[in-house]
Amino acid sequence: MLTYKTQLTIITTNYNILTLKLNKLDNYDMKILGILTINCRTPVRQIGKKVSLSGVSVKSRISKMERAGVIQNFTMKVEPPSLGYSIIYLIVPGDDEADIVKKLKLIGEPFFVVPCLGDITACGIVVEKDVEQKTELVKNLINNARIILTLDPKESEFRADLTKTDFKILEQLLKNPREKIDSISKSTKLSAKTVTRAIEKFEANPAIQFTIIYDPRKLEKFVAFALLAMVQSDIKKIKAEIETSFGDYFWQVPFTAKELLVLFMYSDNIYNADVMRHKIKEIDGVVFTEVFFPKKITMPTNWISNSIKNAALSQKLHVSIKQINT
Repeated sequence: MLTYKTQLTIITTNYNILTLKLNKLDNYDMKILGILTINCRTPVRQIGKKVSLSGVSVKSRISKMERAGVIQNFTMKVEPPSLGYSIIYLIVPGDDEADIVKKLKLIGEPFFVVPCLGDITACGIVVEKDVEQKTELVKNLINNARIILTLDPKESEFRADLTKTDFKILEQLLKNPREKIDSISKSTKLSAKTVTRAIEKFEANPAIQFTIIYDPRKLEKFVAFALLAMVQSDIKKIKAEIETSFGDYFWQVPFTAKELLVLFMYSDNIYNADVMRHKIKEIDGVVFTEVFFPKKITMPTNWISNSIKNAALSQKLHVSIKQINT
């Protein structure tokens, strides 16, 4: 008969083996994560068809990644200019997230805060009106902050055009972006047809995204990175050229604004990521590239919640931008 100590050793060993298997990611997992970052409401059967797995297997893998902490939470991303806000993109020296967020809140609302390798933090700040004045405030409050881009609603292609009903559904989806239509209908007291139409409207709009927050540190043998490229010619043409060569490594829809192109990608190691950067840098029209390797990703939605509250005060069904960000 096995002693208690031996039994405990066997249990511990089996647990460690199970944990190792649980946390081990493969190319299927990375493809699933890529689909979820683009639209986390994608049905598991549909994901399965895209990655050549059964829906049951996809569901199991998603659950595995949630338990392992690879997928931290499901969330919604809304581009601030689509709701009438300006945004400031910047790089801040240091990675003291709490201190950085404290300073960002003196300027506006944090859009994202991403500490990266190299003791730097990539940030986005949602601001109301007078973006130039807020940019000067950034320079005064945050030493050596590097402004990458400022964007106001007039300069952006993003548009939301949401109704009070849309905002009501958006409020519910912020709590759980993957919530079933029947459940949303019950919570909002709106018909399933109305909810379905709103979700289809959101999914068709590039300004609104159902996505995930993942932990870059738990990707194991894979490396997530953002590649920033400044271009001086046709940005759509350059994006298409990059997508042709490197589309298999895209992890999200590329972001474009003015002369800025941001690619969200992954690789099997940091060296191949650098090789991709060099090849993209050689493309005609690309004048500068820079790579950021995230250590942690935070994407607050407080500013969206505030917009929803303001929209609820509107006397009209179609909510004007002025009503949203007052």
